[in-house]
Amino acid sequence: MSKHHLPALSTSDGPFTTVVTPESAGWGSSGLRVLDLPSGGSARIATGDAEHLVLPLSGACRVTCDGEVLDLAGRTGVFDGVTDFAYLPRDAEFTVTSDGGGRFALPSARCEKRLAARYGPATDVPREARGAGTCAREVHNYCLPATFDADRLLVCEVLTPGGHWSSYPPHKHDEHGDHERELEEIYYFEVDGGGMGYQRVYGTEDRPIDVLAEVRSGDVVLVPHGWHGPSMAAPGYDLYYLNVMAGPGPDRAWLITDDPAHAWVRESWGSAR
Repeated sequence: MSKHHLPALSTSDGPFTTVVTPESAGWGSSGLRVLDLPSGGSARIATGDAEHLVLPLSGACRVTCDGEVLDLAGRTGVFDGVTDFAYLPRDAEFTVTSDGGGRFALPSARCEKRLAARYGPATDVPREARGAGTCAREVHNYCLPATFDADRLLVCEVLTPGGHWSSYPPHKHDEHGDHERELEEIYYFEVDGGGMGYQRVYGTEDRPIDVLAEVRSGDVVLVPHGWHGPSMAAPGYDLYYLNVMAGPGPDRAWLITDDPAHAWVRESWGSAR
């Protein structure tokens, strides 16, 4: 697995093929682990001071936490539609067991409130068509303020057809204001057919960052601040990414500011913004 970021992160730890913690990322809230289980495999995990999701990337599993048993039907892969998922509170232990094996994303966010463990049905996950033309993509809004209750965690995934751009126009969310919230963001990528894509992140003179990363399945890009986008899918290879966000603001909101040099692109889409 490769990774592109400022600053460093760990890439593997036991059954986890990807590990991003607030400590390894050098920020305060957002985290992500990807759990890889063989057939009949099981892992017991402590949430610590962070709320978590169990979101199947491939395969089905059973999640037990606080006396609740949550059976996730999952999916065969990230390009095969939305999945059901589980929410797990802070200060808990949970077990993930998979009869057939699979890969399971565990997005997390440090939080203050302890909410109940519960099931998120696939049928309740909103699918959003965003953009137009070669910027058209599909967004699955799993855990956003209007779609699922959490204390801090924000999670969605994006499917970008080959030859298209997403996360575009470039935007940022690195300061608190009337139209923006400070959010740390993790991009976790998969590419259909063994292909590749690209991710751009750039900053300002006051807060520089400069990333143009080739990404393949399992790669991670961290966005501590700055404008990010586009996410570019190479022709012939559909691009998937999971977005995990959290921040220190007084509310749980996803508010962004487009790069003024490119904001006109979103305006040109009309109702598909």
